[in-house]
Amino acid sequence: MNTAACLFNPYKVSLLLLIVLCLSCTSNTDTEIYQNRRDNVISVKDKVKEIMIEDVLIGRVTRPYLIDKYLIIVDHSSYDRFIHLFDKNDFHYITSTAYKGQGPGEITMPGHVGIDEAQRTFYVSDHGKQKIFSYNLDSVLANPFYIPNIKADIKIGLFPDTYRYINDTLCIGRIIEPIGTNDFKSLVAKWNMQTGEIQPMKYEHPDIKKKRITADVSPEYGLYVECYSRYDLMTICDLNGNLKYNIYGPKWEKETTQTAHYSQPVFCGNKIITGYSGGDHRTDAYYPTKLLVFDFNGNYIQTLETEYKISSFCYDRENNRIILCMDDEIQFASLELDGIIE
Repeated sequence: MNTAACLFNPYKVSLLLLIVLCLSCTSNTDTEIYQNRRDNVISVKDKVKEIMIEDVLIGRVTRPYLIDKYLIIVDHSSYDRFIHLFDKNDFHYITSTAYKGQGPGEITMPGHVGIDEAQRTFYVSDHGKQKIFSYNLDSVLANPFYIPNIKADIKIGLFPDTYRYINDTLCIGRIIEPIGTNDFKSLVAKWNMQTGEIQPMKYEHPDIKKKRITADVSPEYGLYVECYSRYDLMTICDLNGNLKYNIYGPKWEKETTQTAHYSQPVFCGNKIITGYSGGDHRTDAYYPTKLLVFDFNGNYIQTLETEYKISSFCYDRENNRIILCMDDEIQFASLELDGIIE
């Protein structure tokens, strides 16, 4: 037998190339996207700029929001006022509101802050009183003792946890559904603030048994994204709940493990940025230090490694930067995205 002829048989070579090509492919479909590698990692630690806050004491558990030219920081562990306002451009302190207490207009257990840019108003959920309070921005700036109005009631059985305010009859966000006495389910739904009606989105991933998600909504682009904390999975849908993409990361498994995956996603311009941990959820390693960047089709673009433990963040569109709250040596910081995001 001619050994050289066997080694270089064109048919066998073509078959081998076909096998290699098939093995290198993923099982992606129009909606199911599998990403086996996310290795475009960029260190941005030196670009994370500390925001110095000197005029007010703020505890460890915080969350940022933006309205008009102001940065709102909610201090969930405050001993007197829960909400602090700063100039979002130079971060100087302006005022505080949302007094702690059981009295009229006072807050007992602050939750999400909904932003109504058109009316220059923000809505503060109080999960102790089961109310949502309405704060007029200009009144808060003018009167340090401003007393808010009651905007809506919060139902105990099925209630909005975080949401994007669109108008009084349409908000979209994460809804919490208690199950028994010690469990709950989180889901994305439409919520009518006036009537309290909640309409869950129709898409549910069939393989998820214990759903724990964070979500963000973009009325501008007609999309919402939900990220799973205990699965390496991100889902993008339109605002009617129609599935566009399921994005499975390198650590995707159908069963939950002790690994913490995603924290909150945020629409940032024409990108989606989400915190990602990959650490043990039972330890401090559950804090994300990385920010994953995707386009609206679910394509992975890059990983921004901050090396700081991120608790929450928001996007400042006007300045194209994100503002971070962290549980680290730096408590508050900004990260300019110009020149970083591809």
